[in-house]
Amino acid sequence: MRADRRHPQSVTDRAGRFLRERTTLGRSLAAAVADAKRRSVPVHWTNLFGVITIASIAVLFVTGVALMFVYSPSSEPVTYHGPFAPLEGAQVSRAFDSVMRLSFEVPGGLLLRQLHHWAALLVPASIMIQLLVSFFTGAFRRPRRGSWVALFLLLVAVLAGGWSGYALPDDMLSGSGLRIVHGIVLSIPLVGTWIASVLFGGEFPSRIIENLHLIHIAIVPVAILVLIAVRARSAYRNKPPQFAAAGRKERNVVGIRLLPNAALRAGGLFSMVLGLLVLIAATVQISPVWTYGPADPGNASAGSQPDWYTGFLDGALRLVPPNWEFVLFDRTWAAALLVPLVVIGVFLLVVAVYPFLEGWISKDAREHHILDRPRNAATRTGIGVAGMTFYGVLWLAASADIMAFVFSLTFESVITTLQITLIAGPFLAFFVTQRICLALQKKDRDLVEHGFETGRIVRLPGGEYIEVHEPLDDYERWRLSAHTHPDAVDARPDEAGRLPVIERVRARVARWFYSDRIEQHVRAGIEPIPVRTVEGGDEKESIKAG
Repeated sequence: MRADRRHPQSVTDRAGRFLRERTTLGRSLAAAVADAKRRSVPVHWTNLFGVITIASIAVLFVTGVALMFVYSPSSEPVTYHGPFAPLEGAQVSRAFDSVMRLSFEVPGGLLLRQLHHWAALLVPASIMIQLLVSFFTGAFRRPRRGSWVALFLLLVAVLAGGWSGYALPDDMLSGSGLRIVHGIVLSIPLVGTWIASVLFGGEFPSRIIENLHLIHIAIVPVAILVLIAVRARSAYRNKPPQFAAAGRKERNVVGIRLLPNAALRAGGLFSMVLGLLVLIAATVQISPVWTYGPADPGNASAGSQPDWYTGFLDGALRLVPPNWEFVLFDRTWAAALLVPLVVIGVFLLVVAVYPFLEGWISKDAREHHILDRPRNAATRTGIGVAGMTFYGVLWLAASADIMAFVFSLTFESVITTLQITLIAGPFLAFFVTQRICLALQKKDRDLVEHGFETGRIVRLPGGEYIEVHEPLDDYERWRLSAHTHPDAVDARPDEAGRLPVIERVRARVARWFYSDRIEQHVRAGIEPIPVRTVEGGDEKESIKAG
């Protein structure tokens, strides 16, 4: 036998080669794989939350499809006959009956239910952390403003999916929540009755289960997939942002290859998230509908609490005086319900459009691929912490009754304290955070100018004692002092010599927004010069001091 005889290609190899060379789809896939092998992505712990989000959504989709084969989305009353003896012979909805059958009679059904529920609790948390990371590092700036909006809308879609799924078991707990929603919708002036009729299909509870099921399995999943596709397209077109480090500049990406390195890491984290969710679902009970019993329009569950991600909505209702209403245009306006809706709506709107607000203030049209250190954007960081404080107070207010019970306090005192904190807390949080950021900037300036303390005390010939400071290396000096931010632009009159009011307002806001920096008196005096190096088989750029 000849030594150089080639091994014959298998049918699979020949089919793959034919698809790659002869079909448009095959050529596109081959080009995409080749491009992924060339692309680099930065390595940082903040990038992990995107993988956690995708893993949790994948669990939601898989378990949701499995649950669809057993769950019956119907409000039709039936008589329960099953292994749970306390409910034997009780009148329940067909939806509740199917959930009971899924929990007690279908093998693995309870595990699927709890896995679905725990994943639904994890997704909002990971998306919120992504939003916070993007905000504090300035990752929302051009060219990623659309990606920020898509991420915010993804959070809204996930919250809508969680709320609609929360009500589908049709137990007493979810029924109490739906009754609250029904009252809030009815309080909307002029159109509230019509919206309630469309959403609930008539008088409460009517066909709310059927309507929410359609939202949960059709509208929300499609919205989630579309928004993920938008985010993926944005990430593909715009290179990923990265923190300032050796070799990293606005026009390059230093990290590991997307294929296979980053993909393998993401796959490992994906498997870890899946395993942890399965472990929690198998060992920690959640949503025991048999304990709550079937929903009853004439009753409510005592001590009912919403899922954590909608707690801020419930807290907003609790912090408003209950009898706050007035009469206008021959109609009674329930301010106790309308004011929380308006406040929450404005808060969410500001979060969604913040990248455009900051861009309007700064008139900064540049593309940003290097992320900010939060301390170097003190005003923005203060605004972020103030927003977190506002949200946190609303979230705590949802458990005001529990706090009053556990700490033996009066419910009124807890509510009053939270009302004061809701107003004063964000301002105090902004001031303290901005001061901390400025102090950290001053520390960085001192390091650049004088170096770091060594702990060595030296006596000078004149008898004076001083501490020896070790100067920073060139790269560290550059990292601490090379950050730049747009300067506040003064208002300028137009061609007719007029100065619009909106332009004067923008200039004043810009001066306030960018008066948050401790100027460097001594600059690093160097520019980062890229030098091509090879580390670990991957070509990357490093810094050489010039």
